[in-house]
Amino acid sequence: MKITGAWLTRPETQAVCAMLTGAGYRALVVGGCVRNALLGLAVHDVDIATDALPQTVTDLAEAAGLRAVPTGFDHGTVTVVAGGIGHEVTTFRRDVATDGRRATVAFSTLISDDAARRDLTVNALYATSAGEVIDPLGALPDVLARRVRFVGDAGARITEDRLRILRFFRFHAIYGDPEGGLDPEGLAACAANADGIEQLSRERVGVEIAKLLAARDPAPAVAAMARAGILVRVLPGADPRALAPLVHFEAGLAPRWQRRLAVLGGQDVAQRLRLARKDAAALAEVRAEIGALRTPAELGYRHGAALATDIVLARAAVLAVPPPAGWSGDIARGAAAEFPLAAADLMPALHGPALGARLKALESRWIDSGFALSRAQLLA
Repeated sequence: MKITGAWLTRPETQAVCAMLTGAGYRALVVGGCVRNALLGLAVHDVDIATDALPQTVTDLAEAAGLRAVPTGFDHGTVTVVAGGIGHEVTTFRRDVATDGRRATVAFSTLISDDAARRDLTVNALYATSAGEVIDPLGALPDVLARRVRFVGDAGARITEDRLRILRFFRFHAIYGDPEGGLDPEGLAACAANADGIEQLSRERVGVEIAKLLAARDPAPAVAAMARAGILVRVLPGADPRALAPLVHFEAGLAPRWQRRLAVLGGQDVAQRLRLARKDAAALAEVRAEIGALRTPAELGYRHGAALATDIVLARAAVLAVPPPAGWSGDIARGAAAEFPLAAADLMPALHGPALGARLKALESRWIDSGFALSRAQLLA
């Protein structure tokens, strides 16, 4: 089987491969780019596996007039930049020891060693610069069937890196067959090793959960996480039941992991996932507004179109009722509205707390009027 695509045939990628093969080394694109090409999905990053050692890769790149950046030199990775495009070139490796978070590796000249240390079969496919697929583990049927399985023994792969528990669910949400369900062996291994999640840094967990929730439909995978006892380890108190209705109500809108996180609930979410300050603030706003009575138009005015959309959809999902008719247009109308009064319009007759209270009351009247009352009408 062969793959192709502009990402593979472009001169920059071919130049990186040629600098290796021209010196007698292997240059194989690997992992996500091969998987996505086989599935007809967009390819964003190009990783290259080789039997050349990192210093050799660096020397060859410099001799070819390319820039070599030692992004993970001790672990075998050199980023080779050609024409402004970065290619992560990594020496074949095998694991020597692991502690559940990181591995000690030894370099290898065997593609079989490199494939065996990968987490999931969908990530263990290689291809030459001409697009000829190399499948050392027999993983091709899994990719074509959209079946997400661990490489070899699932429990062993998880104990090497506990983050693979979350990656298993994330990859199923993105690449798995929604009708096929999750791989039973992988699911059982995740459940058996769930306590290992506590060994992971919150930053790593937060990044993985964000990627999972950004999938087209993460609801089945998150529901499976809950049944396996994984979700409670990540987000105590979280409830996945509103996630499927939310995906339905989004109806073609671009998925936003922040919106989906809001309907899961849970305790100390921002801290547990080490959310950025703006994401934590938005999460708090959405949760606070879910049970409030503000209309879509008022939400658009007070929060802007993006956050108001999150609030309306999250509220509908949690309450299990469709959003009100015309909600999107109402949000846009509210977001474009500008209150025609300022504090100076009520001075000097009012000042201090009385001024603030009056201005707030007039703003409420203006909102209730559908943003229709003019400045003169409000001052009358």
